[in-house]
Amino acid sequence: MFAIALASTVLLMVTTAYFIMGAVPLLVLRHNTPLDARFVRGFFNIYYFAAFFTATATAISFALAGYPVISMGAAGLALMAVILRSRIIPKMETLGEQILAGALESIPGFRRIHVLAIVMNVLQMVLIVWCLIGLSRSQMPHAAASADASPVCMAVADSDTGRT
Repeated sequence: MFAIALASTVLLMVTTAYFIMGAVPLLVLRHNTPLDARFVRGFFNIYYFAAFFTATATAISFALAGYPVISMGAAGLALMAVILRSRIIPKMETLGEQILAGALESIPGFRRIHVLAIVMNVLQMVLIVWCLIGLSRSQMPHAAASADASPVCMAVADSDTGRT
Protein backbone atom coordinates (compact mmCIF):
# COMPACT_ATOMS: atom_id res chain seq x y z
CA MET A 1 0.00 0.00 0.00
CA PHE A 2 2.94 2.32 0.65
CA ALA A 3 3.98 1.97 -3.00
CA ILE A 4 0.49 3.03 -4.09
CA ALA A 5 0.69 6.01 -1.74
CA LEU A 6 4.02 7.07 -3.23
CA ALA A 7 2.69 6.55 -6.76
CA SER A 8 -0.33 8.74 -6.02
CA THR A 9 2.00 11.37 -4.54
CA VAL A 10 4.09 11.32 -7.70
CA LEU A 11 0.88 11.70 -9.73
CA LEU A 12 -0.07 14.69 -7.57
CA MET A 13 3.38 16.17 -8.13
CA VAL A 14 3.22 15.58 -11.90
CA THR A 15 -0.23 17.17 -12.06
CA THR A 16 0.96 20.22 -10.15
CA ALA A 17 4.16 20.53 -12.20
CA TYR A 18 2.28 20.15 -15.48
CA PHE A 19 -0.10 22.95 -14.64
CA ILE A 20 2.68 25.21 -13.36
CA MET A 21 4.58 24.70 -16.60
CA GLY A 22 1.40 25.36 -18.58
CA ALA A 23 0.24 28.39 -16.60
CA VAL A 24 3.47 30.38 -16.66
CA PRO A 25 3.62 30.67 -20.49
CA LEU A 26 0.00 31.86 -20.45
CA LEU A 27 1.27 35.04 -18.80
CA VAL A 28 2.41 36.18 -22.26
CA LEU A 29 -1.26 36.55 -23.18
CA ARG A 30 -2.34 40.13 -22.98
CA HIS A 31 -5.53 39.07 -21.15
CA ASN A 32 -7.36 41.78 -23.09
CA THR A 33 -9.79 39.53 -24.93
CA PRO A 34 -12.61 37.38 -23.59
CA LEU A 35 -11.00 34.37 -25.26
CA ASP A 36 -7.79 34.87 -23.24
CA ALA A 37 -9.72 35.18 -20.00
CA ARG A 38 -11.94 32.19 -20.80
CA PHE A 39 -8.96 30.01 -21.72
CA VAL A 40 -6.97 30.87 -18.57
CA ARG A 41 -10.04 30.40 -16.37
CA GLY A 42 -10.76 27.02 -17.98
CA PHE A 43 -7.13 25.98 -17.58
CA PHE A 44 -7.18 26.67 -13.84
CA ASN A 45 -10.62 25.14 -13.44
CA ILE A 46 -9.30 21.87 -14.86
CA TYR A 47 -6.20 22.11 -12.66
CA TYR A 48 -8.24 22.50 -9.48
CA PHE A 49 -10.31 19.42 -10.33
CA ALA A 50 -7.17 17.40 -11.14
CA ALA A 51 -5.44 18.61 -7.96
CA PHE A 52 -8.48 17.73 -5.87
CA PHE A 53 -8.72 14.19 -7.24
CA THR A 54 -4.99 13.41 -7.08
CA ALA A 55 -4.65 14.88 -3.57
CA THR A 56 -7.70 12.91 -2.44
CA ALA A 57 -6.22 9.70 -3.86
CA THR A 58 -2.96 10.49 -2.10
CA ALA A 59 -4.76 11.13 1.20
CA ILE A 60 -6.71 7.89 1.00
CA SER A 61 -3.70 5.80 0.02
CA PHE A 62 -1.53 7.19 2.83
CA ALA A 63 -4.35 6.62 5.31
CA LEU A 64 -4.63 3.00 4.20
CA ALA A 65 -0.83 2.65 4.32
CA GLY A 66 -0.83 3.73 7.98
CA TYR A 67 0.48 7.30 7.62
CA PRO A 68 -2.34 9.39 9.08
CA VAL A 69 -0.42 12.66 9.41
CA ILE A 70 0.75 12.60 5.81
CA SER A 71 -2.78 11.61 4.82
CA MET A 72 -4.11 14.70 6.59
CA GLY A 73 -1.55 16.85 4.75
CA ALA A 74 -2.70 15.47 1.41
CA ALA A 75 -6.32 16.01 2.46
CA GLY A 76 -5.32 19.59 3.25
CA LEU A 77 -4.04 19.96 -0.32
CA ALA A 78 -7.37 18.62 -1.62
CA LEU A 79 -9.23 21.11 0.56
CA MET A 80 -6.91 23.87 -0.64
CA ALA A 81 -7.80 23.02 -4.25
CA VAL A 82 -11.51 23.30 -3.42
CA ILE A 83 -11.05 26.63 -1.63
CA LEU A 84 -8.82 28.10 -4.34
CA ARG A 85 -11.24 26.99 -7.04
CA SER A 86 -14.18 28.54 -5.18
CA ARG A 87 -12.36 31.86 -4.87
CA ILE A 88 -10.17 32.22 -7.94
CA ILE A 89 -12.49 30.92 -10.67
CA PRO A 90 -15.40 33.27 -9.80
CA LYS A 91 -13.00 36.24 -9.69
CA MET A 92 -11.62 35.25 -13.09
CA GLU A 93 -15.19 34.93 -14.43
CA THR A 94 -16.15 38.36 -13.11
CA LEU A 95 -13.03 40.03 -14.49
CA GLY A 96 -13.45 38.19 -17.81
CA GLU A 97 -17.01 39.55 -18.10
CA GLN A 98 -15.71 43.04 -17.34
CA ILE A 99 -13.06 42.66 -20.04
CA LEU A 100 -15.80 41.52 -22.45
CA ALA A 101 -17.77 44.67 -21.58
CA GLY A 102 -14.73 46.77 -22.50
CA ALA A 103 -13.50 47.58 -18.99
CA LEU A 104 -9.77 47.53 -19.78
CA GLU A 105 -8.95 48.42 -16.16
CA SER A 106 -9.94 44.82 -15.32
CA ILE A 107 -6.98 43.41 -17.25
CA PRO A 108 -4.35 44.08 -14.52
CA GLY A 109 -6.70 42.52 -11.95
CA PHE A 110 -7.09 39.42 -14.08
CA ARG A 111 -3.31 39.20 -14.51
CA ARG A 112 -2.82 39.52 -10.72
CA ILE A 113 -5.28 36.67 -10.09
CA HIS A 114 -3.46 34.60 -12.71
CA VAL A 115 -0.09 35.23 -11.03
CA LEU A 116 -1.57 34.51 -7.58
CA ALA A 117 -2.88 31.17 -8.81
CA ILE A 118 0.57 30.29 -10.18
CA VAL A 119 2.26 31.28 -6.91
CA MET A 120 -0.15 29.08 -4.95
CA ASN A 121 0.63 26.16 -7.29
CA VAL A 122 4.36 26.67 -6.81
CA LEU A 123 3.91 26.73 -3.03
CA GLN A 124 1.95 23.48 -3.22
CA MET A 125 4.73 21.92 -5.29
CA VAL A 126 7.38 23.02 -2.79
CA LEU A 127 5.34 21.51 0.05
CA ILE A 128 4.87 18.22 -1.82
CA VAL A 129 8.57 17.89 -2.67
CA TRP A 130 9.66 18.96 0.82
CA CYS A 131 7.48 16.30 2.43
CA LEU A 132 8.57 13.63 -0.07
CA ILE A 133 12.18 14.33 0.87
CA GLY A 134 11.33 14.08 4.56
CA LEU A 135 9.34 10.90 4.00
CA SER A 136 12.11 9.28 1.98
CA ARG A 137 14.65 10.09 4.65
CA SER A 138 12.39 8.72 7.36
CA GLN A 139 12.35 5.40 5.54
CA MET A 140 16.13 5.11 5.90
CA PRO A 141 17.64 3.73 9.09
CA HIS A 142 17.29 6.55 11.59
CA ALA A 143 21.06 6.86 12.10
CA ALA A 144 21.59 7.31 8.36
CA ALA A 145 19.02 10.08 7.99
CA SER A 146 20.66 13.32 7.03
CA ALA A 147 20.58 16.30 9.37
CA ASP A 148 19.53 18.62 6.55
CA ALA A 149 16.15 16.92 6.05
CA SER A 150 13.05 19.01 6.50
CA PRO A 151 12.42 19.13 10.26
CA VAL A 152 8.66 19.49 9.78
CA CYS A 153 8.27 16.61 7.36
CA MET A 154 10.76 14.47 9.29
CA ALA A 155 8.68 15.02 12.42
CA VAL A 156 5.52 14.19 10.45
CA ALA A 157 7.09 11.05 8.99
CA ASP A 158 8.53 10.03 12.35
CA SER A 159 5.15 10.45 14.03
CA ASP A 160 3.58 8.28 11.34
CA THR A 161 6.18 5.53 11.68
CA GLY A 162 6.26 5.64 15.46
CA ARG A 163 9.87 6.83 15.67
CA THR A 164 10.96 9.48 18.13
